[in-house]
Parts: sequence; C-alpha cells; structure tokens
Amino acid sequence: MPSPVLIVAAADDWPTDRIVVELENRGVEVFRMDTADFPQRLALAGRIDQGQAWTGELATEHRTVELSRVGAVYYRAPGAFRFPQGMSGPEERFAAAQARAGLGGVLSALECRWVNHPTAMARAEYKPVQLAAARACRLQIPPTLITNRPDDVRAFAAEADGAVVCKPVASPVLVEDGQLKSVYTQRLSPSDLEDLEGIDTTAHLFQAWVSKEHEVRLTVIGERTFAAAIHAGSEAAHEDWRSDYGSLTYTTTTVPKQVADGMRRLMERLQLRYGAADFIVGPDGQWTFLEINPCGQWDWIQGETGLPIAEAIADELQGVT
Repeated sequence: MPSPVLIVAAADDWPTDRIVVELENRGVEVFRMDTADFPQRLALAGRIDQGQAWTGELATEHRTVELSRVGAVYYRAPGAFRFPQGMSGPEERFAAAQARAGLGGVLSALECRWVNHPTAMARAEYKPVQLAAARACRLQIPPTLITNRPDDVRAFAAEADGAVVCKPVASPVLVEDGQLKSVYTQRLSPSDLEDLEGIDTTAHLFQAWVSKEHEVRLTVIGERTFAAAIHAGSEAAHEDWRSDYGSLTYTTTTVPKQVADGMRRLMERLQLRYGAADFIVGPDGQWTFLEINPCGQWDWIQGETGLPIAEAIADELQGVT
C-alpha cells in the first residue's frame, strides 16, 4: 500500500482536485486539508520524543491520517486560520500565531517529499532572490531596479534609452472596495517618467524592456520541464499577457539546453520541486528569465496544450521518475 499523500490547499482550489483524482485513480491514499479548517474542523495531535520522530494524527469529522505514515506533501496556498466567534482581535492574533507555529511547525517538520516545502516557497517568492539566483545559475535576466526614489528611475530609464517597464515587486493582486483587482506590467511613456508621483510611497520594480517574439511559461516538476509558448494577440497582451487572456494562443515548444540546465540549477538552488517560470523569447531566439512562481497556476496551460502537468505532479509526489 503506497504511503498517504497529504494535500494542504484551499478547499475551493479546483486545480488541486485534479491532483486528488489522479492520485486516487492510482490507488494512493489522500488526506486533503485546508489550514482554514483549523482548529474548528481539523484536529491535530502530534508527539515527539527521544525514541521517535513526530507521530500522531490529523483528523477531520470523516478522515484521519497518521503523521508518521505520510510519504509526501503537496502544499499549495491554503487559507487563513478561522477561529470561533467572540474572540477579541488580540486573542485571535495570538491564536493565529500559535496555530501557525503549532500546526505549521509540525507539518514543516515532516521528513518526506514536499512539493513544495513552505519555507523554501517563502524565500523563493522574493523576486530579488529569484533574480540573483537566476543570474548565478547563468540564466539571462533583464537589468532591474528596485527603488522608491524617482531620480533613480529616470537615471535607469536613460540607461535603457527610455524603454522601461514597471511591475509589482510582490503579488499583483489587491482587494479594493470588495473587488479583486490586478496590477499589470506597464511600459512607461516619456510623460510617465516626467511625473513619477507616488514612487516614494513604497518599493517599485523597474526593468529594461526586452524585445519579444513571444513568451514562454515553463513549468518545472522535479526533473521534468513543460514549455508552452504564449503568443499575444493584442497590444495589451504584448505588454503583459495576463491582461488579455482572450487574445492568447498557445503552442508547445522545446527548451534550449542552456536554459534547461540553468533552470535545473535554479530549482536546486531555491530547493523547489515545482515552479512556474516566465521567459521572454526575443526575435533572435534569446530566452530572458523574468520570474518563477513556486505556487504558480498550471491547470489552464494543461487545458490549452495537453501537457501532462497534473500527472507529473502526481508522479513527483509518488517518487516516480
């Protein structure tokens, strides 16, 4: 009987459903949980002593898994802890810190296959860390500036002959007036560079514009790579393809050996077993690394191209090579 796979993900994350189905079709025992269920619908009892590593169980109303039997963990953006009504703000913050250190700590201590371990993910999500690691792994990166000083932006733009984009340093998603909004990559015009009001309010990331023929979403799972070329069908998508999904077309593509080797070095350096990387491919065929998301979306790429990404994630969780 294969070891159980623990899946830690938001309850409404439907791409994760595909991983669950794939594993269960292979006869693998799956215990799926969301940290949002703790402590009201999920119980933890973990124990460690000199004689043995962590044992105990995670339990819901319907299912239980023994911690020492877990063979792999698929960790993907679970929800925030939810506590009983009536707690004050300070009490809830204290309880959340205890839950994070207790439940999160016990899970993080499990010695098994991780896709991906949360501590590795937390570090890899920093774009400055990604860019430094990609450069060290001999991947091509664009000149990049992170600053809150307008004069530095103008000097940087002058070096790039005015061809500069601005993008968020962290997540491009925010909630305003109850609505989910995205901040897309924006190419700066001469008038933008004259009026940089607001730059001093926080950190901003600027990069030299890289001429593009198309872009590539390169999904890396263990030792396997899945490359999808993304072709923009509108001016907005040419600037940031996420701004106009309806105009995009997709084809599978091959990865140059130098890029594939660099990505393997990068994954090892960042201690990731899964990553969704974005590249620009220039008219001359040069691949330029933009970023890697250790929790990046993959399901729509599989749907558009037929690349067997869910199956590869299941293979990685099972240790199948």
